[in-house]
Amino acid sequence: MSGLILERLYNCSALILERNVTLLSRLNRSEFHHFVEEALNKSSRRDVLRDALSDCIFVNQERPFDLPWWQKLFWSLIFAVILLMATGGNIIVMWIVLAHRRMRTVTNCFLVNLSVADLMMSVLNCIFNFIFLLNSNWPFGVVYCTINNFVAHVTVASSVFTLVVISFDRYMAIMYPLKHHMSRRRTVIILILIWGISSALASPCLLYSTTSSRRYSNGTTRISCYLLWPDGGYLHSKTEYCYNIVFLAVTYLVPMTVMAFCYSCMGRELWGSKSIGELTHYQRESMRSKRKVVKMFICVVVIFAVCWLPYQGFFIFVYHHRHFAESSYVQHVYLGFYWLAMSNSMVNPIIYYWMNNRSRFVIYLLFIVFVIRFYDMNHCNKNFVTNKRNRYFSRKVFVRRMERLAVTKCREVRKSVYPKS
Repeated sequence: MSGLILERLYNCSALILERNVTLLSRLNRSEFHHFVEEALNKSSRRDVLRDALSDCIFVNQERPFDLPWWQKLFWSLIFAVILLMATGGNIIVMWIVLAHRRMRTVTNCFLVNLSVADLMMSVLNCIFNFIFLLNSNWPFGVVYCTINNFVAHVTVASSVFTLVVISFDRYMAIMYPLKHHMSRRRTVIILILIWGISSALASPCLLYSTTSSRRYSNGTTRISCYLLWPDGGYLHSKTEYCYNIVFLAVTYLVPMTVMAFCYSCMGRELWGSKSIGELTHYQRESMRSKRKVVKMFICVVVIFAVCWLPYQGFFIFVYHHRHFAESSYVQHVYLGFYWLAMSNSMVNPIIYYWMNNRSRFVIYLLFIVFVIRFYDMNHCNKNFVTNKRNRYFSRKVFVRRMERLAVTKCREVRKSVYPKS
């Protein structure tokens, strides 16, 4: 801390708290910090004095983290891509499972829960949090600050707990196929437990979320949304640091260890073991289907681990290296880690389409129906074919072509979607 800022800190504290500046200047940094906190806690006007002290200290300082327009445009474009793809992709996944009876398996119910969490993260958290990070200002009020922080934590916890349950379900189905049976009632109970435990883990956000404003030079102000713990705010709270450690362990380290164990055992069973005698066609198809499902979820887990590790570890790193939070490039680093974490919501639907034949089968049919209806509406609205007979036959030829394309695509995936015994 420079001498000029330190002098202003002592002068403002003496002015606001009505103390002798000479006595305050004799205190070292830790003693001065303890004195100010104790004086604010004893006062009945704690919030008023804190805001006044902040305004006094930062009145001549320029507003920090104010990005130029071209950098804001760059970040806005890449965040817009993941928001559109995450929102649209997860809605399609939910529609495929909920609107088609054959898709309503236990595993797919957990996939819908994962899509719900990703959709909540994209719509209720990512949009508002990105605006806050981009402009270094929170314009949405203290109520939505609380909702925003709660949604961020509860969706992350719900996603990783859902992945753990899917891993354990697949583990039981492959390692103990005769004992494995997950009923719908048990599935519903597990989903309720997932959201209940996630909400309990995110409950501090409901208790300690708040906003504060600071005034800078030229009359500019900045409103921050953060967690104010009983022993201090961001970077100054030991409680927050312990909470981040617990949250990292519960929602990342322990689940990743459990899932790594489950998928290692499944991989050894599916690829490492050799069966006695020749397998029947049904057994080969069943083995191939199980391998595809396991591959898909291994991809989901690995991508989740890669996307969330930098963001989860950022807060712990900054607590031990506080000077990093004051650097000029920290905003870009945090935006990059946040974009990587949010991109996980976009990647999951792509993986489902790429590695799940049933999802691909339904999407093909949805695409063909959409194209035919769009062509039909466009043909009716625009009279670019004047002859009614030509219009009829041109539409008929187009529909036939689309039907042939649909049949071709469906045949490509039919064998793997519904294998014959």
